[in-house]
Amino acid sequence: MPILQAENLSKVYGQGETAVTALDAANLSVDAREFVAVMGPSGCGKSTLLQLLGGLDRPSSGRVLIDGQALGDLSDDQLTKLRRRQIGFVFQSFNLIPMLDATENAALPITLDGAPLAEGQAKATRWLEQVGLGHRLRNRPDQLSGGQQQRVAIARALIAEPKLVLADEPTGNLDSHSSDEIAALLRQVASEWGRAVVMVTHERSFAQRTSRQIVLSDGQVVEDIDERGAGRG
Repeated sequence: MPILQAENLSKVYGQGETAVTALDAANLSVDAREFVAVMGPSGCGKSTLLQLLGGLDRPSSGRVLIDGQALGDLSDDQLTKLRRRQIGFVFQSFNLIPMLDATENAALPITLDGAPLAEGQAKATRWLEQVGLGHRLRNRPDQLSGGQQQRVAIARALIAEPKLVLADEPTGNLDSHSSDEIAALLRQVASEWGRAVVMVTHERSFAQRTSRQIVLSDGQVVEDIDERGAGRG
């Protein structure tokens, strides 16, 4: 069973003559260990798709399933718990809390979910070591480079052992060297650590590091190609 499924997913904002269709009957499925790039011009529906896949917004029609669970069947509280436990989020702006150090930031998803502080910090330490920041455990965000901050964000996304990681322009604020490192790390998240990773990006060179590329245009999926150049039905 795919980790992620979107079936005839549509999102319309507004009504009547002012209605805008941001996403139009999109279909996709993503398996464990797949690293998928979602690309397309500005306004094509990339961010809308990611928000719907992550349960941050509800579709006008269609449905999203995470590990077989339809998000539309969940209450707001149930959806919050699923996002916290089953989905890791990585954002362009890192979204780290300035007064917390790297370990405290990375531990947040599970400490907010009720895990004891010591357990949270132990797991955060292990994941920070995994992403190459074992020497920066006690540094606050303002003491870290942009690439290092994004590594903290990736550790935070992984700490609850989610099956799905959603990344929104994760290299948008990074230089080319740091972008390459983050691309390699996200590929490792998928191929070695077994997660399904879906990433929105406008950087074609970054997208070429993924195992599959989905292209949107006017809210529709117009291409779905794997790294061998084969189309997906």
